[in-house]
Amino acid sequence: MAEILGNVPGRMEEVAATIGMFDGVHRGHLWLIEQLRRFAAARGLHSAVVTFACHPRNVLRPGDPLCLITPLGDRLRRIAATGVDYIVVMDFTTELSRLDSRGFMRLLRDDYSTRAVLMGFNHRFGHNRNEQPADYIAHGRELGLDVERAEEYLGDFAPVSSSIVRRQLEAGDVAGAAHKLGWRYGFTGSVEHGFARGRKIGFPTANVVLPSPLLLVPRDGVYAVAVTLPDGSRRGGMANIGSRPTFADGAGRSIEVHIIDFDGDLYGRRIRVDFIARLRDERPMSGIEELRTQLTADLAATRALSREL
Repeated sequence: MAEILGNVPGRMEEVAATIGMFDGVHRGHLWLIEQLRRFAAARGLHSAVVTFACHPRNVLRPGDPLCLITPLGDRLRRIAATGVDYIVVMDFTTELSRLDSRGFMRLLRDDYSTRAVLMGFNHRFGHNRNEQPADYIAHGRELGLDVERAEEYLGDFAPVSSSIVRRQLEAGDVAGAAHKLGWRYGFTGSVEHGFARGRKIGFPTANVVLPSPLLLVPRDGVYAVAVTLPDGSRRGGMANIGSRPTFADGAGRSIEVHIIDFDGDLYGRRIRVDFIARLRDERPMSGIEELRTQLTADLAATRALSREL
């Protein structure tokens, strides 16, 4: 398992490093990390992924923040599962943003025992983002670092990028996003008290509240989902994301999850919701009976989709 180091330099073996946000830890990221491990081994070095606790845009443009696919904890767990030796988690600051690529590589060399750098195929770092790979290689030569550019991911699901995945999720295409990610998109949240209207019509729901407003939530609509309960068991479910237009209670956007064949108290507990497929748009119904009829149809579709969780 990878050793995770914070922003304060620690004692590390000599490493080959790659740098990036790695939001989503998608198939392209995994391909890069696989290359990093081979790149490091060929040079007798340990492997290190250098990432940031928060997205640089959210530091430099706080008025226009970017919602993330994976919170930091999930991102680190997925990176660690690749078998990389070290994960360096830096605090991205305005001071760090002023470093050019050469200055950043010097920081890695001097503070994090970096002896080689593998650049992502189309990744740039440092404030001089118009540089080309040859510029990075030249800086590395001056600093005594072996710098190479990784090969592009050209697998079955190419092209893959965090931006593409975000656009898919924002459009509600959770199945397409899963293909790019290599895993079903989901999040963990706390169950809090809601209006309890679902229980009154035979479809009790868990009102899931996320720990951060900067976690990406798919487009409003109804989805088939897999739910991981606090005891680790998994059940099928259907999630409604939106503003409950049939009731027009003005409470704003919410995430309501009906868990199939479950009748227990989850208030104050945390559950994970993984998205399987989008069922339909959220839309106002004429009344409770039409809503109950639609939810019954949604439940049948969800049961069919969630047979293999």
